[in-house]
Amino acid sequence: MSQKTALITGITGQDGSYLAEFLLSMNYRVVGMVRRTSTINFDRIKHIQDQVEIVQGDLLDQSSMMDIVREYRPDEVYNLAAQSFVPTSFSQPVLTGEFTALGVTRILEAIRHLKPDTRFYQASSSEMFGKVQEVPQRESTPLYPRSPYGVAKVYGHWITVNYRESYDLYACSGILFNHESPRRGLEFVTHKVTHAVAKIKLGMQKELRMGNLDARRDWGFAGDYVRAMWMMLQQDHADDYVIATGETHSVRELLEVAFNYVGLNYQDHVVIDQKFYRPAEVDLLIGDPSKAGRELGWEPKVSFKQLVHMMVDADLTDLQRG
Repeated sequence: MSQKTALITGITGQDGSYLAEFLLSMNYRVVGMVRRTSTINFDRIKHIQDQVEIVQGDLLDQSSMMDIVREYRPDEVYNLAAQSFVPTSFSQPVLTGEFTALGVTRILEAIRHLKPDTRFYQASSSEMFGKVQEVPQRESTPLYPRSPYGVAKVYGHWITVNYRESYDLYACSGILFNHESPRRGLEFVTHKVTHAVAKIKLGMQKELRMGNLDARRDWGFAGDYVRAMWMMLQQDHADDYVIATGETHSVRELLEVAFNYVGLNYQDHVVIDQKFYRPAEVDLLIGDPSKAGRELGWEPKVSFKQLVHMMVDADLTDLQRG
């Protein structure tokens, strides 16, 4: 059997790095797309950089997407690139729309014209559910996004469905709930917390400023979730799947687990700061992954507590290393 080629946009991100590792373990030729910028951060993939092919391209530029599909002729494309930080989407809504919404169309257009048998994965998001219309959220739950990021992801999701139905492309979306890891950006609440816990434990910081402690999320491990992406592209027919743990935890619980792990009480260190509240909050996101379990045979392996402990350990190690 000939070696498959996978193109990953956003390969330098958390999910891109875990997916690249996974696909390499499955003997794929992995091509990673990065933007033409002088400040590309390869930290997350430096341990596998000699095993992947890096190509420059831009989701804002249709011709660069056409060139990449024409040159590499990928069997599978995983679109993980986006402006993915929700608070930034409020301050940069137009840019978020260009990347996170229209960028999806540019890839699909390139595939449709140049290699229509390519299998396409779109990274959809639980933020599309926003002001939730039912609990838990499943594939059929009505979408009600509460941020420019969520709105852009809804466009990306539906344009993927549209190309599947209009042009018979193998195009599917994974509606992924929050998934974390030691490679998560420090601007995200889980890593913000575990990094601060490690610094406080080591005497490098005294307090942690937080917003809404009652917001609840369905948090899983990114390494588990990239496995689901691959599984979606191995089916006979393209479809969309919710990928989640089916459990919900509050930010307060996250603080308790992380601080308790290093023998501290979060109440001694956490300060509530109004500036960390969102303009429109999403209160309860919890996914129903039963379809993915039933049809893909997927289930998460890492528990919430294991995930938080893993992240605290990694932060302690990094900080002690200096």
